[in-house]
Amino acid sequence: MKRFYKETAVDAGEGGYRVLLDGKPMRTPAKSILVVPTLSLAEAIAGEWSGVPDGAEINAAHLPLTRLAATGLDRVVSRREEVIDDTAKYAGSDLLCYRASTPDSLVKSQHDAWQPLLDWAAERYGARFVVTEGIRFVEQPEEAKARLKEAVSAYTDVALSALYNLTHTSGSVVMALAVAEGRLTGEEAFGAAQVEELYQIERWGDDPHAKKQREGVHKDLESCARFLMLLGDKKLRE
Repeated sequence: MKRFYKETAVDAGEGGYRVLLDGKPMRTPAKSILVVPTLSLAEAIAGEWSGVPDGAEINAAHLPLTRLAATGLDRVVSRREEVIDDTAKYAGSDLLCYRASTPDSLVKSQHDAWQPLLDWAAERYGARFVVTEGIRFVEQPEEAKARLKEAVSAYTDVALSALYNLTHTSGSVVMALAVAEGRLTGEEAFGAAQVEELYQIERWGDDPHAKKQREGVHKDLESCARFLMLLGDKKLRE
């Protein structure tokens, strides 16, 4: 649909803050009133909608914060345990644990980008992972997987929407938790998630299709990181 409203605003509602379009509360695709826990996030979502030009079509791809909030309310609330499981299962095959064996320059790039994150997870959560070379599957310690599932479970339904997306886009639940806790920025997460791809570009050059995909990954990670930052302390369950 095309832009149908003139003004956007924010007000306090039951359970948080609502985004208003011409004075009426915005609703999610499932028809729930879109309520988020912080004023800063509500204002950022309102900013997405006010940024749609008059008469222009409303493109959901340009409303990433809105999509994350609506997904949290429409899908995570009713499927919380499933979303937690689908996020935490990445601890069993986390990207950071699978390293190249050659060439030495790529081995070093992966180690420099990924090992500090695994060391952080060990210190922060007591989750110690096994690192291997190549794509041969390695079984991770049950305790490490359990510790990260516990960490994921600490997030609210709305925050889980972003944490889930971060994990699936980057291939690493460790990386997603690092972003959620401010250990990594969205930009840093992109660099870490794309170590091998960026290495190959330096050696062989880029192509338009890969570039477009990479830009999509970059935007997704940045949007999720911003979403979690705007949630502040409200991203964790009380």
